[in-house]
Amino acid sequence: MTRSLHPTVQRVAEALAAVGAHGEVHELAEEVRTAALAAAQLGVEVGAIANSLVFDAGGEPLLVLTSGAHRVDTARVAALVGVDELRRAPPEFVRAATGQPIGGVAPVGHPRPLRTLVDVDLEQYGTVWAAAGIPHTVFPTTFAELVRITGGTPAEVG
Repeated sequence: MTRSLHPTVQRVAEALAAVGAHGEVHELAEEVRTAALAAAQLGVEVGAIANSLVFDAGGEPLLVLTSGAHRVDTARVAALVGVDELRRAPPEFVRAATGQPIGGVAPVGHPRPLRTLVDVDLEQYGTVWAAAGIPHTVFPTTFAELVRITGGTPAEVG
C-alpha cells in the first residue's frame, strides 16, 4: 500500500509483523462485509475467506475464524468451549473486544488476546484471506499461520 494506513489497519499490520506473518495488507476497491463479496473481489472460492466472527460465550468474547463456505454451528461451538449458550455478539461488544468494526475484524491486533477457534475446513486452501481491521482491507495467510498467529485451536465449527 502506498498511502498511509487507517489507524486500525496500521495496528493490524504491526501485529502481523510482530508475529512474523508473511502476508501483506491489501486494500480492496470496495467494502467487503461478506465472504461472498470478498471472494468476488479477490477472485477466489468463498471457502478461502476466513470470516472473523465474534461471539458472546458466557460474557467473554470468542473469535471464530470460519470458512466463508459455511455457517457456524453455535451449539457445537458452545459445547467445544464449555458454555451453555453462544450468542452472536452485538457491534458494541465486537468493537470493545477487538477495537475493530464488524465486517473488518482481523484475527490479530486486538486490545488483548482473544480465545480463538480456527475452522479446520480452511486447511484445504493453500491461501486463505482474512480481514485486516476495516471492511475493505484483507491479507493472505494459511490455515497453519492463522492457528499460529492467533494461538487458536483448530476445530470443526460448521
